[in-house]
Amino acid sequence: MHIFKIVISSFASLSSLFILTKLMGNREMSQLSMFDFISSIALGSIAGEMAVMSTDSIIEPFVSMIIFTVMTILISWATCKSIYLRRFFEGQAILLYQNGQIFEKNLLKAKLDVDELLSVCRISGYYDLEEIHTVYLETNGKVSVLPAAKNRPASPSDFNMEPAQSLPMANVIIDGKIMKDNLKSTGKNETWVEKQLQSNGVTDMKEVILATFDATKDKLNIYKKFNRKMLRDIFE
Repeated sequence: MHIFKIVISSFASLSSLFILTKLMGNREMSQLSMFDFISSIALGSIAGEMAVMSTDSIIEPFVSMIIFTVMTILISWATCKSIYLRRFFEGQAILLYQNGQIFEKNLLKAKLDVDELLSVCRISGYYDLEEIHTVYLETNGKVSVLPAAKNRPASPSDFNMEPAQSLPMANVIIDGKIMKDNLKSTGKNETWVEKQLQSNGVTDMKEVILATFDATKDKLNIYKKFNRKMLRDIFE
């Protein structure tokens, strides 16, 4: 009987945690503010206690989870409306380097040393600080690098070119099935898809693992299923 209660409470805990997390919004771990991170840890801890029935009632931890969720949502809403609250809860970007000058006190504030600064620059593709104009530590913990104008990648506008705008490619077929809503958004129909498959030598739609619509070229990019294992890694 006790095992049955554990199963029920675990399911309730996981379901509650999933629903409440969805209500708080989808964010990557690196995008979480300090308060979001603390709330996530607290919710996970309460959910764990709820799953193993460490309390006599399943309602008490559930109410606690709801309170944490409501507080997180309210603070998230408030930080969107008020720049002062946003600065308080999320902090602000810290200037680490600019125009040949390393700001040592800002590095200490960011709890970074020179080696870590150089490492981040190398990861961004810059092995020489002279190639960089500005480096910031963002509020989400990531470091952003602005290269010097003479070292940044060239863009079409530098050559007075105006290339055609690329558009997102809709997934028309996934795992051998037509995504009807996606197909409808492209302005095409299933007859057009069948003709595209036939012109590419595909006789059975189940052979296709993915097909995307290229609006620029008005064609279907087709990727067939490959039913053999790759036994060798070319990078080994």
